[in-house]
Amino acid sequence: MSRSRRALAALTLGALGVVYGDIGTSPLYALRECFSGTHPVPPTEHNVLGVLSLILWSLILIISIKYIAFIMRADNRGEGGILALMALSLQSKVAGPRQRNLLVLVGLFGAALLYGDGVITPAISVLSAVEGLRVPHEETAHAAAKAAGEPMFEPSGVIRRLEIHTPFDDFIVIITLGILLGLFLIQRRGTAKVGSIFGPIMLMWFVGLAGLGIHGIAQYPAVLAALNPWEAWRFFMEVPQKWHAFLVLGAVFLCVTGGEALYADMGHFGRRPIRLAWFGLVLPALMLNYFGQGATVILEPDAAVNPFFRLAPQGLLYPMVGLATLATVIASQALISGAFSLTRQAVQLGFSPRFEIVHTSASEIGQIYMPSVNAALLLGVSALVLGFRSSSALAAAYGVAVTTTMGITTVLAYFVMRDLWKWRPGCALLLCGVFLAAEISFFVANAVKFLDGGWVPLLVGVSVFTLMSTWKKGRAILSERMRNRTFPLGLFLSNLASNPPLRVPGVAVFMTSNPEGTPPALMHNLKHNKVLHQRVVLLTISTAEVPHIREEERVELEALEHGLYRVIARYGFMETPDVPELLALLRKKGLELRMMDTTFFLGRESLIPSKKPGMALWREALFSWMSRNAQPATHYFNLPPNRVVELGAQVEL
Repeated sequence: MSRSRRALAALTLGALGVVYGDIGTSPLYALRECFSGTHPVPPTEHNVLGVLSLILWSLILIISIKYIAFIMRADNRGEGGILALMALSLQSKVAGPRQRNLLVLVGLFGAALLYGDGVITPAISVLSAVEGLRVPHEETAHAAAKAAGEPMFEPSGVIRRLEIHTPFDDFIVIITLGILLGLFLIQRRGTAKVGSIFGPIMLMWFVGLAGLGIHGIAQYPAVLAALNPWEAWRFFMEVPQKWHAFLVLGAVFLCVTGGEALYADMGHFGRRPIRLAWFGLVLPALMLNYFGQGATVILEPDAAVNPFFRLAPQGLLYPMVGLATLATVIASQALISGAFSLTRQAVQLGFSPRFEIVHTSASEIGQIYMPSVNAALLLGVSALVLGFRSSSALAAAYGVAVTTTMGITTVLAYFVMRDLWKWRPGCALLLCGVFLAAEISFFVANAVKFLDGGWVPLLVGVSVFTLMSTWKKGRAILSERMRNRTFPLGLFLSNLASNPPLRVPGVAVFMTSNPEGTPPALMHNLKHNKVLHQRVVLLTISTAEVPHIREEERVELEALEHGLYRVIARYGFMETPDVPELLALLRKKGLELRMMDTTFFLGRESLIPSKKPGMALWREALFSWMSRNAQPATHYFNLPPNRVVELGAQVEL
């Protein structure tokens, strides 16, 4: 096998472990919730075929067609995710200022909601894993109840849930918290290493799903009638309670959760490995397993209480419980790695304060680890486990946030199709309208669970949106305040000619966000120290609306008068600025800078909330707090601490 094929195989295997953990473990609970969840329907053959058809065509429409075939084409120089898509839509020259601002707000809200999903997914996945220890005891209790002649169904035909207590009940939360701690601790090893560990396990998992599914289908081949989408239509038309049947979509939606994370993780593995894994293994395995479960429920309606494990032969029950435990722990990985990518994009695009970023791969720039985000996710997930204490309770909180994010992704994709891909507006509207129709249906079906826990991811999303929008607005106000106080660069150069200060040996690099003005730190240094270095570099670092900048486009150098140089360095939103590397690029352009002769001057503003026009006082106080707790610029720009001088100033917001 050639090196390129080995690399592709390794990335595909890694994608199985990182990207498809969430959607790959949905067979554990998706079909179960349709027949024994919050809004169940009786497990009749007609209903089973209808639900199976809904699951199959939801996977094809949402995952295969929307995300794999279309949304993943909207890569921003290889990167995916809702912020990358938003940045791509903003590149259109058709969009005016008002439309651009609206797209930013919509995209930002969709990104914020992903954090709500990112907190809830590990909690429900790991709880489901640990609760698998109860399955053998549940099976025994159900068999005893059936033998005793107890009714297994309610008068409405819905499966009756028995109150069952097992020896594991008192330890489920403790075991779950321990597993979560271990899961988040291994994140520092990096996506590639985690994927290499999880990939082989998920390969076994999907092969097991397919094998169990084939075994179930062989018992009742007529279940394949659900391949016909007409069965889904019949389900809605012939069920007596139409609204109740519609609410089943809230459980059906569980089969497509993970689609948004799939898109966000595209930068970690690339488009081709993700597509190969989906069409080559994941989709066939999911389809076979769902149909196998359906066949089992048709033959034994009481199996709807836990169709996945009832599908397994008796001798394979314990091995499948163990494998399912591993697989459901892995399911949280896609959202965790996606949260890292999303946060870095938010930092670079100016929607978030700086966070520490650790690069975990020398070859894949998208593979990163963010300690602060990792710790915040761990705290949030642990709080949910302690608050809800069961996967069934958490299932009620699942779906509202991610359906909203999926809808926002569709809206942003429409502008990309129309303005960048040059599709006819009617064609783009038709395709996106089909996606939106399905997603709105899923949203409505999930929205009824708002008071049962659906408010949790929305609360997280609104909180993150408030933080992001406050930071963006605060930075704009601070930039305007500083611009008004900035001395014009042309006038400063004229003053140097008429009143030359004392020049000292060495190089001074002043970092400034305004390349047209004189950095306040330079003015303070000249005012208080009465000296100017022989060579002065005014360095501005800007972020483009693309993930990566080519090296030849990175640096722009302009020689000014009196030994001053203006340098503008450009970075993509998936790149982390590195000033020492910039110095090496400047040498190639003729500006020789030795690190031991260079001093970096940074401005540090003390922000004071005021009643000036801009933001509400509470938002100004929030922005000030975020600014104080941001990662220091010295670390973020990789500056040597012993070569940095910070000059402070007080600024009223």
